[in-house]
Amino acid sequence: MRLLFLALPLILQIPGNLKPPAKESLAFHAHASGDQIYTCDGAKWAFTAPDAKLFDQGGNQIGTHFAGPTWKSADGSLVRARAVGNATPDPESIPWLLLTATDHEGAGVMKNITSIQRLNTKGGKAPETGCDTAHQGVKKGVPYTADYYFFTIRQAP
Repeated sequence: MRLLFLALPLILQIPGNLKPPAKESLAFHAHASGDQIYTCDGAKWAFTAPDAKLFDQGGNQIGTHFAGPTWKSADGSLVRARAVGNATPDPESIPWLLLTATDHEGAGVMKNITSIQRLNTKGGKAPETGCDTAHQGVKKGVPYTADYYFFTIRQAP
């Protein structure tokens, strides 16, 4: 598997509550493309889970992103995380997030991930119409893209 190590986008563009702890450094970056899945509860659309593929800069699929939220690498390792910060730079798209790792599986690239940023989101917001008692339980995928930045504890020099 080929991973691309990139610098962060301009730090001034990222809200302070979305910056990882100073002791962490960027491990790798992936671009996600897929759907945010929503379920009609009879009155409104409720978020269920993401369903996306992760790609490196060359367009090669390097993993998946799904419920948990969970990110799974093509090497079989995975990380689960919970959101600890959010911002909405684009009101037409899902929020940017900072997440902290809560669980790991496998010995691959996800093993030591401590924080994840979701930035540069496009789309993915819940539908505004089409949910009523006649549609309760219906699921709907809303396309989205995002950039995910994966961080680990900085190694001592």
